[in-house]
Amino acid sequence: MGAVTTVNSPSGGPLADVRVVDMSTVLAGPNCARYLADFGADVIKVERPGGDSLRRMAWRDPADDEGLWWKLVNRNKRTVVLDLKDDDDRAFVLSLLDEAHVLVENSRPGVLEHLGLGPDVLHERNPDLVITRVTGFGQTGPYAHRPGFATIAEAMSGFAALNGEPDGQPLLPPIALTDEVTGLAAAFATMVALHSGQGQVVDANLLETMFHLMGPLASVYARTGEQQPRLGSGLPYTVPRGTYRCRDGRWVAISTSSDSVAERVMSLLGLDDERFVGFAGRTAHRDEIEAAVAEWCASRDSTEVIEAFERAEAAIGPVMDMADIADDPHYVERQAIVDVGDVPMQGLIARLSATPGELHWPGRSLDADGDDVRTNRWR
Repeated sequence: MGAVTTVNSPSGGPLADVRVVDMSTVLAGPNCARYLADFGADVIKVERPGGDSLRRMAWRDPADDEGLWWKLVNRNKRTVVLDLKDDDDRAFVLSLLDEAHVLVENSRPGVLEHLGLGPDVLHERNPDLVITRVTGFGQTGPYAHRPGFATIAEAMSGFAALNGEPDGQPLLPPIALTDEVTGLAAAFATMVALHSGQGQVVDANLLETMFHLMGPLASVYARTGEQQPRLGSGLPYTVPRGTYRCRDGRWVAISTSSDSVAERVMSLLGLDDERFVGFAGRTAHRDEIEAAVAEWCASRDSTEVIEAFERAEAAIGPVMDMADIADDPHYVERQAIVDVGDVPMQGLIARLSATPGELHWPGRSLDADGDDVRTNRWR
């Protein structure tokens, strides 16, 4: 793993002139601010007394008992504890926002207004401020005031309905998928708003972000009444496609989303049959083809299967877990995992050739930068 040196203040970056107040909690909102911080923004993380609950969620770092979620999601940020119900602390937050370019928050609609920090107040003081509001269902609509959780968005967006075996229950993703992609979407929208040069409100939410991942399925239903069924790892328009167990117990993933690739796979597997020509032909004989692929893989070790597919210039990859990834030469060469301080974590999400981002420190201890923020405010 590549090492990233911990420093006391960032050396710059393409967003070095952007000032962000992150008042959000847990995942989606803080992820948005994290991507801005990774590319140089000065992000001040405002925590309530006692700290963000993310500090205590799930896995802890044995070195200091701090949450590893916290250290990833709040890297590169300075942190200060402020009580927004306290008049003096609220006044200090307002003074920070007077000089900020972005506020990221994820309270339920109306909470910010109740605290006297609504967009009308903030824009009167700082007309150029971009206020990114990350919620479960958006700022308007019948569901706006419902609690926003990723699980609910995954269920209500159509995502869970597609996941699982054909006769099985709908399944939720085993990772924080919605929080991750909503953080990316909110960061993108925030940068669009900043580029516009106009102070405004960015309304990002979990439900609609996940809904966008459904691709053309809403159009398909509106035009034809057709709904995509649950097919395990399969797709209704691509056959074969899925994960297959090899003789040595290892699994591989195979895709034939290109017709030319599918033809090469059919030839490799000895399935040269005019019935299997074209997407429609293969889809019509899904069960027969899938059974043949499964049998072919099961009679060979994974190395042999992968090498045969690669010779045929067909799409295949091993199913990898974190242990595989930690030692994989491609991940290593790309520095996909780096040591930020002394904590291994994902590197930058994108590589910029002229203005790259930088990683300086993992999420810091509670109120670690309180004195600095209160004294110097922005760097």
